[in-house]
Amino acid sequence: MTDFIREGRLFRVTGFLPSHRQLFLASEATLVDQTTTRVEVSFGHVELMFLKPFYRNGLHIRRATAAEFAVLSERHGIPAEDASYTWMLERDGDSFVVAANPSWREAEYELMGERQSLYDGPWPPEFPAESGSVD
Repeated sequence: MTDFIREGRLFRVTGFLPSHRQLFLASEATLVDQTTTRVEVSFGHVELMFLKPFYRNGLHIRRATAAEFAVLSERHGIPAEDASYTWMLERDGDSFVVAANPSWREAEYELMGERQSLYDGPWPPEFPAESGSVD
């Protein structure tokens, strides 16, 4: 299993497209957290989400453990077949998303030019970038 870990960065919810059931979170390059890259995370086929508007200590996206899923299932009525699609957003937090496997993209902010999002436009871009998915 591959977790997505970007701790120590400020992430924020940047959008939700209800018609496509897509959720986006992003972290900008800032002097405060000494970062130079933009990081974006996308969740597709979102069924349910419990979010904070900001994640001041970064993200640690991972599948919910059996114990965590049991609590979430009881509390929110999540069916058992969604256990493998329930993603926790923090190492020790209550935020979660029930969705398909999340994907991420990261690139040096200075190289993005006029591009507003790494999920806009062609992929891969004309500049160096990294991407992956959480399995």
